[in-house]
Amino acid sequence: MRVESSGGVPELEDSRWAPRDAGAQGRRRQRQRRPRRGAGAPQPMAAPATAVQRLFEACREVFTGAGPGAVPPPAGVERIKSVLDSITAADVRLTSNMSYFRRVDPHGTPKITYLHLYKCEAFSIGIFCLPSRGVIPLHNHPGMTVFSKLLFGAMHIKSYDWAAAQQDTPDQLQGPHLAKVKVDGILTAPHETLVLYPEDGGNMHCFTAQNACAVLDVLGPPYDDGSGRHCQYYNVASSAISVGSTIVPGGDRYEWLEESEPPRDFYLVGSTYMGPRILDH
Repeated sequence: MRVESSGGVPELEDSRWAPRDAGAQGRRRQRQRRPRRGAGAPQPMAAPATAVQRLFEACREVFTGAGPGAVPPPAGVERIKSVLDSITAADVRLTSNMSYFRRVDPHGTPKITYLHLYKCEAFSIGIFCLPSRGVIPLHNHPGMTVFSKLLFGAMHIKSYDWAAAQQDTPDQLQGPHLAKVKVDGILTAPHETLVLYPEDGGNMHCFTAQNACAVLDVLGPPYDDGSGRHCQYYNVASSAISVGSTIVPGGDRYEWLEESEPPRDFYLVGSTYMGPRILDH
């Protein structure tokens, strides 16, 4: 920043008008002997990378290295998961008493808030903020690898994968599709990061908040209708105990899912993320 004097003209010393006394000359010699700051002077230490910056750098290396739409190798998945496991709500400056988590209407369906951190063609990072009883309806993640870290709160998760006989062509079938229940239970923070894959791990899921919840999500690659990654919603049509003439093992649960529009009372709104910024060098 340039600072000017009140008169608008900088005040300059002119040695021609300075008194020629020993004291003044000594002071000038001292000023000349002062070492200048240069390459040899100690430099300030760089601040350590923030948690979200470490996450971004891990995602950039893993997802761009895997190629467009490819599932990252196990080592890459573990690297991103390890970073997410270490992230807390404090790292993104979230607390459960923020306005995102308040129910405006105690009888209506609360809106869900999405905080955008970063997005490119290879991956996206964001946070879903759910007030108590907030619901993210059953939806899919076509051709995507998704990491979900519950930062605080408790939520019911129900997830599905397509039945083996239909995995290859679910979008080509008409009517309900048979899906295997992967998870059906309560998840409470702190908890390890969940990972789902294009055909495994519960690619279709539904979240229901038991209290104020925050979920840090990484999608690789993100939704893109033009690339065939459309977010499709589903309703549960009925349960099934057999598939054709094949009896389903007693330990597995299957249900019929049918495509649907998003529920009319589902409100997802965007808001400004106020935590540490991601630097995309």
